[in-house]
Amino acid sequence: MSHYEERLERDLSRIKQQVALLAGLVEKALDDAVHALLADDDPLAYATILADNRINAVSNELDRMRMAFIGVHLPTGSHLRLMAAVVHTNVALERIGDYAVTICREAVQIALPQGLLEREIELMAGESRQMLKQAVAAFIEGNADKATATMAIADQVERTFDMAFADLVGEGDHFNVKDLFAYLTVFNSLERVSDQAKNICEDTVFAVTGQPKGPKFFRILFVDEDNSLLGPIAEAVARKNFPEVGEYHSRGRTAGVADPQSIALLHELGIDLGSHRPQAIPAHHHELSTFQIIVSLQGPVKSYVEQIPFHTVALDWEVTQPGGGQPDLRILSREIALQVSNLMTVLRGEEAN
Repeated sequence: MSHYEERLERDLSRIKQQVALLAGLVEKALDDAVHALLADDDPLAYATILADNRINAVSNELDRMRMAFIGVHLPTGSHLRLMAAVVHTNVALERIGDYAVTICREAVQIALPQGLLEREIELMAGESRQMLKQAVAAFIEGNADKATATMAIADQVERTFDMAFADLVGEGDHFNVKDLFAYLTVFNSLERVSDQAKNICEDTVFAVTGQPKGPKFFRILFVDEDNSLLGPIAEAVARKNFPEVGEYHSRGRTAGVADPQSIALLHELGIDLGSHRPQAIPAHHHELSTFQIIVSLQGPVKSYVEQIPFHTVALDWEVTQPGGGQPDLRILSREIALQVSNLMTVLRGEEAN
């Protein structure tokens, strides 16, 4: 190895050591923040807030080291990608430190969480901290496989948040407004930890493989009265025309009976509902929370779903309503296809089409 290569590797090692130092401080801040909240430990909360100054100083030094590395080595290829990943990882870790401070500031203002609330905070904090530790380890090791596997934890954290949000809203009468919003802030901060950890994982994959962050994949649910026509048409059109954008499902307020004649006519129009079997909307909130978007083709979504999950977007589409007679399926399917196409443009831009 040449003298230049030795120096380059030594400087890279120092940068990774600085990342590890920053990550260690951030992980400790998060651990201390959660402990201060659950143990009603105000001195620990205030100490953690003050310790954020150390996190900021280490973050600034990491940025200086990265800029010096670029100035000295003029990196290309994998080394340049790694420096880009260091920028984003530095920002992600610094923000997680801010989330820890936010939790501490709420901890000294609110009552000690107990019962279900305490268990949900412990659960969500445990999931987020685990994801952060694995994400940092993957980055330091340059392990794209570990980073990819770690990203899956984000979905579980999101489900835990939705469950906690629903429980907190359901128990809202037992809290004053101040405490209610404070606990929502705590849960949101813990969820944001997992979001930042996922960002670190995505940057790790990019640094190691050169593979950029892919477009978001959406789970979309179409709902109508009996899941026999409108929702299934939207589902079939979306699945056929936009398979790369999302995963599509349809449900009804009740499970009706599909009309064989309509299915035959739609087949002639290129919409295959031959294997569709009408199904009712899931009864449990946690099943609905797996969908990023719920679209109603008959009336408002809120008429079907008592409580729309926190992370779910509800859309009400105006489409031609089938009357007592046979609807014009050509017009109906064209109208629904246009609505589906418009939605995909919003989600992915013009390239979706």
